[in-house]
Amino acid sequence: MDPSTFGIGFDRRDRDRVLAMWAGILDSQRWSEGPFVAEFEQLWADWNGLPAVAFSSWAGAALAALDFIGVAGETVLCPSNTYMANVLAVQRAGGRVAFVDCNRTDLCVSFDHFRRRAQELKPKAAWLVHVGGHIAFEVAQIADYCRQHGIWLIEDCAHAHGAHWHGRRAGSWGDIGLYSFYATKTVSTGEGGMLVSDNPDVVGFAARYRNYGKPDYAGGGLNYRMSEFTAALGLVQTQRLEEIVAWKNAHAREHLDPRYPNRVRLPTGMVSGLYKYIVFEPIPVSTGKVYSQPCHRLAGHDIELPNTDWVASNHWCVPLYYRPCTS
Repeated sequence: MDPSTFGIGFDRRDRDRVLAMWAGILDSQRWSEGPFVAEFEQLWADWNGLPAVAFSSWAGAALAALDFIGVAGETVLCPSNTYMANVLAVQRAGGRVAFVDCNRTDLCVSFDHFRRRAQELKPKAAWLVHVGGHIAFEVAQIADYCRQHGIWLIEDCAHAHGAHWHGRRAGSWGDIGLYSFYATKTVSTGEGGMLVSDNPDVVGFAARYRNYGKPDYAGGGLNYRMSEFTAALGLVQTQRLEEIVAWKNAHAREHLDPRYPNRVRLPTGMVSGLYKYIVFEPIPVSTGKVYSQPCHRLAGHDIELPNTDWVASNHWCVPLYYRPCTS
């Protein structure tokens, strides 16, 4: 099948299995707070290498992270080359967003500009967004700086399913990592999110936060629970993750790399999940831009971010979707 034709990354070979799991959930009459959510969390933790807490959305996981940190009244650094969800989550948590420029090589946060903004503004927390499926090239420098200066670092891993750098997964450099399982993501459950962290206090807070703060209702939170139906789909999708990423990478190496030399080029040892295949030249058929409007302009901030503005106008995405040949 044509990998340039849009398709949610669901393998049709798994259809009967998913339907059987859903039938079992229907029969059990336990549609929420059941064993499938726990199993999905464990499977994701095994893959990612960090304890995991499932949410009904990325936004719920983001609010849990920001409220745990306590960003109300505080500054949070945020790349402008990202989705407005990062900005809106900080605002909802009562924080102040301060934008940071990106690099032209990886479209992710510039360490040099990050350091200057951190020295100027003394933020309590910061976002680092892995754009397009690969890991931010300067993640280690940014994480080291944050540790040295007491800044909480949240990795937005919404695009980074399947990515690793010398075997290390996204979400493991900072204090907290957040994944999205929205309909277009490499692992999709329609809606859903996952928080990962090696901090047991964060994990415990997140597990309570998604369920109104039970059992004592302290620490905030509302209903951000993931349903059993969603978790069952997540289980099946996650078990396909390595196959999906290998398939997309093989197709990219054989068919796309020879045609697009002016593309994002990864450092040695890094594997992209290829949520997006990004090139720096106009192409006849494109899925558009990762982000076509920088957040600092959408939010009306008077700041010059030249790399972000350049990236918004000078990159395109080659269509690449998981399309296994099945009989």
